[in-house]
Order: sequence, then C-alpha cells, then structure tokens
Amino acid sequence: MAESQIEFRNVSFRYQDDMPWVLNNVSFKIAANEWVAIIGHNGSGKSTIAKLTNGLLIPQEGEIYVDGQKVSAETVWDVRKSVGMVFQNPDNQFVGTTVRDDVAFGMENNGMPRDLMLERIEQSLSAVGMLGYERQEPHRLSGGQKQRVAIASVLAVSPKYIILDEATAMLDPKGRKEIMNTILEVQEQRNLSLVTITHDLLEVTQAERVLVMNEGEVWLEASPREVFEKQEQLQKIGLDTPFVTKLAEELKTAGFSFRREPLNHQELLEELWTFRLNT
Repeated sequence: MAESQIEFRNVSFRYQDDMPWVLNNVSFKIAANEWVAIIGHNGSGKSTIAKLTNGLLIPQEGEIYVDGQKVSAETVWDVRKSVGMVFQNPDNQFVGTTVRDDVAFGMENNGMPRDLMLERIEQSLSAVGMLGYERQEPHRLSGGQKQRVAIASVLAVSPKYIILDEATAMLDPKGRKEIMNTILEVQEQRNLSLVTITHDLLEVTQAERVLVMNEGEVWLEASPREVFEKQEQLQKIGLDTPFVTKLAEELKTAGFSFRREPLNHQELLEELWTFRLNT
C-alpha cells in the first residue's frame, strides 16, 4: 500500500502560455495526520497549490501524488474523495436549497447508499455544531454558520485531507477562533491531515509545519518557531509576524535573552519569568 501523503514533485504551473510561472519547480510533502500552514504574499502561489492538489488545475510540469495516485484528468474524481476543500467564501460552495441538501450533494455524486448518507449528514453537522439546521436555507445563515456547513459538506465525504483556502478570512476574530477550534476537534477525532492557506498569524503559530511561498517557490519550510525567528527576512518578502514576535524582538534589543522564540502570550510570559529568576 502506498504511503499516505500528498506530494508535489517539481511542479510548475502558469495560467496561460504567455504568462509568468505562478509556481516554479515546487516540491514538498504533507504527511498523514499533519497540520501544515502555507503562507506567502498575494500572488505567491498559495491558492494555486490548493487547486492543483484537488485537481481543479493540472500542472504543465511536474507531478502531484495523493496517497501514491498521480493527480490527472483521469483520476481527479478519486482524488477528490481523499482531498476536500473549503474556500474563502462559503456561498461559492453551496449547491443545495437546504443545509441537508448541501451536505448530501458530494455523497450523492459518489453514489453512497441512502442510509449511509443520512448517517453521515447527522455526524458531519454534529461535528461542526450545526445539528438542527438541516431544513434551513444556507443563504439565511450567518457567515460563521455558512462556513460550518461548508466544512460539514466536506467532512461528509470522509476525506483524509482537508484544505482550508483562506476559509476564515471573511470572519471576525471570534468567528475565526470558533471555526479553527471546530476544525481541530474534527482533525483529532478523525486523524485528518490539515492544510491551511492563511493570512491569520494565529493559525500559523498553531500548525506543526509552515511552507513559506515567495514568487512561486518554496522560500522556507520549517516549524512556526523557526519561521518567525526570521522576522527581518519575512518582512523583506512582504510578510508580517505575530505581535508577540515583534514584542520579543524589542525586548531582545533592550537586553532580554530568551531560550526560544515565543509564539504566544503564555510563552512570552514564561520566558520573561525565567529571565527574571536567572538575573
């Protein structure tokens, strides 16, 4: 059996023959049950990676594999059973007149038996806290509720990998936090791989690994802590860093020394407390 993972092998892509390459010789792997955040400035190729993984686009050069199966026009429907996508605007994903119809759509396309579909609808809506909304019209829901239904529709097909393409960008901070908490609970319950394409620095700090894209290439592949240690270099390629990272940098210039780069307020407080005890 093939190793469970997503793999890009020397992938290059452009939207038209006379246009620049959006991706240029990109290679990386995403393992089973792993959370990888992909960040980069606008136009760096982040969303193109998502669409290539799901078979919405096919590369001109290189190869993409999902669980050992090459992504192509012939295999795309099999690939989409394993790779689910949640987009920035959930309205673009709704196809049913009710929440129940929408969650059922992907399963109907896969020819699932009715009894299994009913079971999956209940399980998926329960997982995202939307049981009881089955008869609601999607367009009448709030932004956060719409995104939960979009996630439930993906979960119902039971994919191994979920790609969130700026899926929380249209939500307020409270809504973003709730959606990410929901996703993380589902990931833990179902052992999913999670790929988040995001500008939300909080999401980045929580991931296990980060791919930093710059001008269509993988500029850096490292842990969140290792990425945000490169604050000056990140700013040069148009990326921001978390407030905690900026504050820690200012404290270093004032004479504080840290054992490790703090990623959140709690870690910063621990570092300051340790520094105080050692002085």
